[in-house]
Amino acid sequence: MKWRFVLAGGLGLAAVLLVVAGGWIVSLPSGSSGGDAKPVPGEETRATVEALKLRKRARPVIAIVGINDGTEITDYLMPYGILRRADVADVVALATHPGPMALYPALKVEPQATIFEFDRQHPEGADYVIVPAMVREDDPAALRWIRSQADKGAMIIGVCVGARVVAATGLLDGRKATTHWYSLEAMLEEHPSIRHVADRRYLVDGRVATTTGISASMPMSLTLIEAIAGREKAQSVAAELGVADWDARHDSGAFAFTRPFALTAIGNSLAFWRRETLGIELSQGVDEVSLALVADAWSRTYRSRVMTFATGADAVESRGGIRIVPDQVNTSASAVPVPGAPLARKPAEALDATLKAIGERYRENTADFVAMQLEYKRRVTPR
Repeated sequence: MKWRFVLAGGLGLAAVLLVVAGGWIVSLPSGSSGGDAKPVPGEETRATVEALKLRKRARPVIAIVGINDGTEITDYLMPYGILRRADVADVVALATHPGPMALYPALKVEPQATIFEFDRQHPEGADYVIVPAMVREDDPAALRWIRSQADKGAMIIGVCVGARVVAATGLLDGRKATTHWYSLEAMLEEHPSIRHVADRRYLVDGRVATTTGISASMPMSLTLIEAIAGREKAQSVAAELGVADWDARHDSGAFAFTRPFALTAIGNSLAFWRRETLGIELSQGVDEVSLALVADAWSRTYRSRVMTFATGADAVESRGGIRIVPDQVNTSASAVPVPGAPLARKPAEALDATLKAIGERYRENTADFVAMQLEYKRRVTPR
């Protein structure tokens, strides 16, 4: 329950007082138990890539599905942008119903089709279905559609807390799986037959795959590219993203609900008089991967909110062809430009630069707080 309060956007004053009075903060560990992530055996890596290969079509169809009233921004846009960049499959961004899709914690987009339109165009189903985190893990339309795609032979990939959506379909029962560190306990309580495997950013068991936290959709997407088009193609895309490696190595012990994490959440939530609005200008061809990572990170500080603006009210088309609806026409005087020029960087570098800027603006504990939410191990930002 404690993380549910935090994820929802901050602790109310009454909740904070109750938590502190109850001694909860004192009972939390003072730090994580993380170390260096151990390399994944080559045989396991090869088996994972092989397990992701399908023979349904020469050029696969990949559907990324979300619900209109709340789908996680990076879970949705990062696989879309990376896979469209690779151009090894037909990739489509779907919503359960017509109309715009509200992403959280920022942005609004126009999905390219509904699940019903997709079914009319592809009655045989998708080759791969990517399931992001959603504000509800039990959305009936989403669950029915995901199950129907699995019945047609699609590989279902739950990214981050999207694993809980997949679990709600029953497709993870008895299988190996993982998810974001803060949702793991709840998922295993709700679905006790799931076999969690620690220290892996992503896992494949049969025709179902899952990943750890938000940042893990990048290595998962690169692994999928490798399965579809080979190692050389994946290396080329990784270089464009600024990624050196994308194997499944992960240090699960580095991510936990600690005392510094809780204190930062509470302190930043209570500092409402210092909260600011940061503006990101949308331009035609904006890289949706960098945009998602930058907007997601700044929106998780509990010190800032992100709004987008453009020169007109029309949606702006991203590099990969998804239409992003600006929050405002032009920028208001109250919006501070996002520090630096992170959207001009490669996506992985944009995230590192953003975390660095967050540390400089709101102190290092806030940058660490955001990285923990993203389940991302910070790197030194290139100069």
